[in-house]
Amino acid sequence: METPETLFQLVACYSPSGAEGPVVEVLVERMRTLGFGRAFVDEAGNAVGVLGEGPRQILLLGHIDTVAGEIPPRVEDGILYGRGAVDAKGPLACMVDAAAGLGPLPGWQVVVIGAVDEERDSLGARHVARLYRPDYAIVGEPSGWERVTLGYKGVAWAAVTVRRLMSHTASGQESACEAGVAVWNRIAAWAGDFNAGRGRAFERVLPTLRGLDSGEDGFEQWTRLRIGVRLPPDLPPAAWYAELKRLIGEVELEPLGHSLPAYAAGKNTPLVRAFLASIRAAGGKPGFVFKTGTADLNVVGPAWGCPLAVYGPGDSELDHTPDEHLSLDEYARAVVVLGGVLRQVCGE
Repeated sequence: METPETLFQLVACYSPSGAEGPVVEVLVERMRTLGFGRAFVDEAGNAVGVLGEGPRQILLLGHIDTVAGEIPPRVEDGILYGRGAVDAKGPLACMVDAAAGLGPLPGWQVVVIGAVDEERDSLGARHVARLYRPDYAIVGEPSGWERVTLGYKGVAWAAVTVRRLMSHTASGQESACEAGVAVWNRIAAWAGDFNAGRGRAFERVLPTLRGLDSGEDGFEQWTRLRIGVRLPPDLPPAAWYAELKRLIGEVELEPLGHSLPAYAAGKNTPLVRAFLASIRAAGGKPGFVFKTGTADLNVVGPAWGCPLAVYGPGDSELDHTPDEHLSLDEYARAVVVLGGVLRQVCGE
């Protein structure tokens, strides 16, 4: 099978977060070649392509950055290997090719955006969340060509620092390291209680200890824990930070980065119904997915308030792995499905 040009061009240009400039230019030029009426780089550094000039708007938002770790692209037995093939240049290229394959749709403006910085603080998505107010939106992430993702968990990060005065190792006094371990054990125990009876991972709180270091200066010793947590819909970041503060008491707490609440899109919308019909028309058996990670959906969903869905080819189990790869047959099927969705939604 011939490698789709849009997909290969994006995957061939390594673009970890913070270094997306060259691949953004590649995508803008590719969209111009494919007949997008306008294609440009916006103020945040996102690649933007626009088809049509109608009064209604459907926005296809993918991300063009990847995690670090370059994987030289290669094609073997109909499989494209390369960083971003799954997360998420495959879904983004699928959006570009599906939109270009249809051309301008009467009464509609189709906007395709390759957003920067999704793997860090979603600066690209935060920019477009303020700038656009679409009638419908599709976020590009790997769901598998037969499935539609409707929700992502929230996320929050914090640094917790435990301090103790220096004491002799024979004194029997609790060290900062021991106190840090005790703090983590309290958090883990609380999470176990919170999750009791919650069957789905999407409904559970999932804390992880992502960093642990310690030191001393001759007078004081300290231990610093870097804690991440995936949040269910009924535990927004503010409530989590309040609970964390209660659990750790007088220990220092510093929220880190941008926290995001969980977000779940509605099932019974014209957009989702169009996906189900298009997947069936392509010979698939559609299903729904709720992810335990976080995506740009969490940023734009609350801001736009329109019908949304997440779709794209690829197995999300391969996200961020050294074996990241995408079936070209699956990619082709996803382009057909997405084209069918655009026809249905924009033909209403």
